[in-house]
Amino acid sequence: MRSAVGRGAVFVLVAALLWGFWEGYRWLWTRTGWTWPFRVDATSMPHLHDVFHALWLPARYQGPRLISVLLKASAFTAKEAAVGFAMGAAAGFVLGVVLAHFRVLQRGILPYAVASQTVPILVVAPMVVVWLNPKLPPGLRDWGSVAVIAAYLTFFPVTISTIRGLHAADRRALELMRSYAAGELRVLWKLRVPAALPYIFAALKVSATASVVGAIIGELPSSIQSGLGGQIINYAQYYTIQPTGLWATNVVAAALGISFFLIILLAEKLVVRRAPENVA
Repeated sequence: MRSAVGRGAVFVLVAALLWGFWEGYRWLWTRTGWTWPFRVDATSMPHLHDVFHALWLPARYQGPRLISVLLKASAFTAKEAAVGFAMGAAAGFVLGVVLAHFRVLQRGILPYAVASQTVPILVVAPMVVVWLNPKLPPGLRDWGSVAVIAAYLTFFPVTISTIRGLHAADRRALELMRSYAAGELRVLWKLRVPAALPYIFAALKVSATASVVGAIIGELPSSIQSGLGGQIINYAQYYTIQPTGLWATNVVAAALGISFFLIILLAEKLVVRRAPENVA
């Protein structure tokens, strides 16, 4: 409890410092009239309290509050990101296991996996939607193709970290298991995977936030209005006259990414602590 309170206090302190830096920077640039690196005004850099206040204002005339609209949209995006994260993490782990055991496949496939991440996601997303969407069942159309785009951003870090982690097993323990005639499958699950867990969870924390980004970007060519991507497009049209709406949407999107990260962090504390080398 004391540790949790300490971490919470540090979080609040850092948030207060960042808030003060934002408002101090805005006050100084507004007062002096400096224009480098950009002109500071209510459009380019609104007050943070105005951004958070906008969450409690009606999203439209006599409509629901903006926070209600954005939470509903974030729940829809979270579904796409969670499904995409699960598919990408599973595919990345399986691919990493296969490539770690077969060096020939690693030399042949890994360069193409690296090349796939150099293609901008904004180029890949429309092609995935156009090609995959008509082939999906009616219940999965639109959001299912977005989940595939989120998986596209998820699998690569998991693959690389899985390969690295599986090769990080203690050689003495590996020789001991082989001296007892342990099969490759038993060595994999009893030694290599537990040793790889810190590497895998490090990749999962990166991929968790990337899946949210992939889901939001994937909603743009899909013309999905139910998620955060649709809300970003909507408020971007009114940015010059109502910038706080877009800033508030970005705050909710960031909070969604942080929540995904914290879920993986909690899972890491539960799983890695119970790994065989730590339990022993």
